Amino acid sequence: MESEAVWRHIDQQRIEVADLIDAIDARDPAQWSTPSLCAGWTVRNVAAHLTHSTIGMPRIFLEAARSGFRLNAVVNRLAVSDERSPQAIAANLREVAGSRRHPPGTTVLDPLTDVLVHAQDICIPLGIDRAMPSDAAVAAAEHVWDMGSPFHARRRLSGTRLVATDVDFAVGEGREVAAPIREILLLLTGRPVRVSGAA
Repeated sequence: MESEAVWRHIDQQRIEVADLIDAIDARDPAQWSTPSLCAGWTVRNVAAHLTHSTIGMPRIFLEAARSGFRLNAVVNRLAVSDERSPQAIAANLREVAGSRRHPPGTTVLDPLTDVLVHAQDICIPLGIDRAMPSDAAVAAAEHVWDMGSPFHARRRLSGTRLVATDVDFAVGEGREVAAPIREILLLLTGRPVRVSGAA
């Protein structure tokens, strides 16, 4: 997928997730404390994390130094210590729609994967069925399959062939697991999803 098409998806997803945050807050603010699919994070932590990919380099360097330059520690501390209101988080997501900034050492496909998967991390525990644009999901799934850290999908799913039932996507070799591309992307990123044939 062309980079500008990826950015258009990212922009649209950020706006939609901002609307989702507003809707959750209006419906039941207590849901912000619900454990998300992202291990150790609440729905609120995940929502806050989605605003952090456009933080400027000076602050990124400062936060990295505070965490001993351990990436996972930086990401986790920023998410769990972000005390902004849901309204402020939603407003921030709308503000960064259109930004072309992404963390150093990443590609444009990383913020796409982030927003697609984390939106599901929020929605699934709350019983919200959120659609995922299929072309964006395929691009993200291909990216996750090809990368190593942090998901190590090829290693975790060794001996498995993943086949999408709704789009043209298939990777791996071995026992076949067939599912919609949304569920395959979640499986690739280590989320606890149930799909036919998965271990």
